[in-house]
Amino acid sequence: MPLVFAPRHFQQRAEFYHQLAQLTAAGVPLLKALDQLQRHPPARAWQPPIQRLLQRLNTGSSVAEALAAEPTWWPAFDHALLDAGERSGRLDQTFNLLADYYRRRATMVREFLSQLAYPALLLHLAVFILPFAQFFLSGDWLAYLRQTFGVLLPLYLFVALLVYLNQSRHGVRWRRGVETVLRPVPVLGAARRDLALSRLAAALEALLASGVTVHEAWALAAHASASPGLCRLVHSWKPRLAAGSTPGELLRQSAWFPETFANLYQTGEISGKLEESLRQLQRIYQEQSARRFEELARWVPRAIYLLLVLWIATRIVQFWTGYFQQVQNAVAF
Repeated sequence: MPLVFAPRHFQQRAEFYHQLAQLTAAGVPLLKALDQLQRHPPARAWQPPIQRLLQRLNTGSSVAEALAAEPTWWPAFDHALLDAGERSGRLDQTFNLLADYYRRRATMVREFLSQLAYPALLLHLAVFILPFAQFFLSGDWLAYLRQTFGVLLPLYLFVALLVYLNQSRHGVRWRRGVETVLRPVPVLGAARRDLALSRLAAALEALLASGVTVHEAWALAAHASASPGLCRLVHSWKPRLAAGSTPGELLRQSAWFPETFANLYQTGEISGKLEESLRQLQRIYQEQSARRFEELARWVPRAIYLLLVLWIATRIVQFWTGYFQQVQNAVAF
């Protein structure tokens, strides 16, 4: 499974779905389109999973069953949307939606990494240059290595830990804990919630269009949102839904959902234009999450840069303070 923050992986997935959308929209059968992509994949690493997907489809499995057999490669969001697209006969539209979704993610991650490049370079320069004067005078290699790699290695381990913690391969309890920790974080918590709501609305619209009942569609769409908290909430609705409550009524009673989402959903529910309302909700929350993640991509590197400048200034002041103190001590003797 590729790293969760690798823009190249997102771009390759977007290219995969884009090619599938073009081929199926042109009337090429899905098996033939996948065979074409297996011979000319977005990257060499894609050949084995496409081959395994083809093998399962050739043995009579549905798209949903074939994807469910390999959850570490095919995310729950892809699984739910493609299942709905297969049921409704709108696979080409589903491929286009997924291609656009992963293209946006690749752009956001690439922008974040590019904004982070200069602060990272500045950090490495500062770590190696600031203790160099002392090393030049003392010639103590061990002290210099402790002052440089002793700072960088813990940072590398911290970044690696963050990437590991956010991998989708972890269980539900782990992901629920990460979601609970990140929810109150300014901007990031709201961006993650908006992304989950966008996924939820997209999956609901596709599932309802395919003829799935509302109750079943909510359960499947909550899973596709990739939000453990949302899945748990929707699962708790089962007794009340069975007793006759509508999702629109339950949305209004839940603090998890913003008022805009609850209002638009209930309006579509009452007017009989629920699918249209869900398409609008998907656009609204996709754009909101994109704006918030773009803000993070701009301001997190700037905050890191500011902290680095303050740290470097502190180290410089400490150096010159120590130097003048040594001069004063020498004069005093």
